[in-house]
Amino acid sequence: MTGLSHRRETGMADRADDTTADRPDAGKTMADTTYRRLRHDIVAGKLPAGAKLKLEGLTADYAVGMSPLREALTRLMGDLLVVSEGQRGFWVAPLSLDELDDISRVRALIETEALNAAIRNGDAAWEAALTRAFDDLSAVEATLPQTAEPLEPAVLERWEQCNRAFHTALVAASGSPLLIKLRDLLYQQSERYRRVSLNVSRRRRNVHDEHVAIYEAAIARNALRACRMTELHLARTAEEVRRAMQELSEGQAATAEPRRH
Repeated sequence: MTGLSHRRETGMADRADDTTADRPDAGKTMADTTYRRLRHDIVAGKLPAGAKLKLEGLTADYAVGMSPLREALTRLMGDLLVVSEGQRGFWVAPLSLDELDDISRVRALIETEALNAAIRNGDAAWEAALTRAFDDLSAVEATLPQTAEPLEPAVLERWEQCNRAFHTALVAASGSPLLIKLRDLLYQQSERYRRVSLNVSRRRRNVHDEHVAIYEAAIARNALRACRMTELHLARTAEEVRRAMQELSEGQAATAEPRRH
């Protein structure tokens, strides 16, 4: 067996660490990649809320060394997606109805402030980018099944991408990098909650009509209506998530009840 073959068979984690030692910038690149992958898997629910993040398993699953993994987890703590308790390790941040309410309330404040500024500052390029994002989202929403069943994973991912792009385009011209950063953090948090309801079931709610109302008001430069439609949109989404979380909690409680003889 050659030395190269032996290294390949001993695991990707060792290779990542060796590469990092050879090239100082490689560790940063690996940490960035791992951060993005972990963030996606947490938001998508592939790493469930409250799950223990075992470092040895993560190094194997994500083909990463221990140092860039710890850096990625530290960044995720800053995003409020991962929590740590002293020297006991890392966990995926839990979900709660109280946090859902808090995120929804603060996001509405930040999102409408950014949207109001974007409508005031936006130029023709902003309008064009917003229209492209809206058209892409509309094309996906036109293909969604008219049932209450959960979406297929590929369809859900595509819709999430277009939905994220549309809401990002709405506020892109706000002129405030800090406002955008706060808005992005809150969007990410709310997406994690929203996926709970989308992965369980979909109510017969015409989300596309809500997006149309927001888009038309923004393009018309009617900031008052655009912000009001955004507030309603976010409130309806939060209510759907609340129902889904309560249903899941009731189902888990029923399953955990001891059988009576």
